[in-house]
Amino acid sequence: MTEEEIRQFWNAHPCGDHQVSGLNNDYEKFFQRYDAFRYRKEAHILDCLDKIDFRNKRVLEIGLGQGADSEQLIRRGAIWSGVDLTQESVDRVTQRLKLRNLPHEELVRGSALSLPFSDGRFDIVFSHGVLHHIPEVRQAQKEIARVLKPGGDLIAMLYARRSLNYWLAIGLIRRAGLLMLYALGINPGGVYDQHLKNAHTRGLWRYLKIRNFVHHNTDGPLNPYSKVYDLPTVRADFPDFTIMQWHQEFMHAPPLPVSRLPLARALGWHLWVHMKRK
Repeated sequence: MTEEEIRQFWNAHPCGDHQVSGLNNDYEKFFQRYDAFRYRKEAHILDCLDKIDFRNKRVLEIGLGQGADSEQLIRRGAIWSGVDLTQESVDRVTQRLKLRNLPHEELVRGSALSLPFSDGRFDIVFSHGVLHHIPEVRQAQKEIARVLKPGGDLIAMLYARRSLNYWLAIGLIRRAGLLMLYALGINPGGVYDQHLKNAHTRGLWRYLKIRNFVHHNTDGPLNPYSKVYDLPTVRADFPDFTIMQWHQEFMHAPPLPVSRLPLARALGWHLWVHMKRK
């Protein structure tokens, strides 16, 4: 898996774009639709951000998506800079900042493996749903440590291994469902069409191995790479940091209707980890 393959995927499939009917060249209406959808579905994000003191802190956000969280950080007082691997995201966030007249220091396209910022520049690095898509995450965390001030904070949302989505939805139900469709020669269309194509192209049993299957069951069947985390995995992949606190959010395990179950703190899909540079 190469960084270029990952860049091409996210450039062609901007995060959340398909969920709100696409951009259609009307940035303001698109951002309104997207933000309403995002914070209705994942209302915990705003609560989590409210608990972090961003005021007058130099904050680097890695991986920007549509810039919804970028706007929230700036509105909470962050002296914000952003970097994304894709030009599409940089262009969209640039438009958001202009439309909303939001102040910021720097917005660039670049790689988390070689951050285009000087040593010790930031108080906080924030990354929501991005670092688990980087195969060379240990190099990324080394770069994050470099651009942070001594004792600076890394706040990251990572997909949770100890979650209903990983254990039951991805690990059992979706794999069993695909196996049945494949064996019976049934193609119901939609997202299953691409999963079946993947299985035929790569070989069914290889595709169903959980270390491969998880990639294609987090952000669509064409997603090239994802990883899930528990605390030991975080410690192994982020050796330049100390875990200060963590919590799980977002009850999500499609196709199971679990969103209203009060189990997010125990089995939520989003693992928020607050780390401090050693």
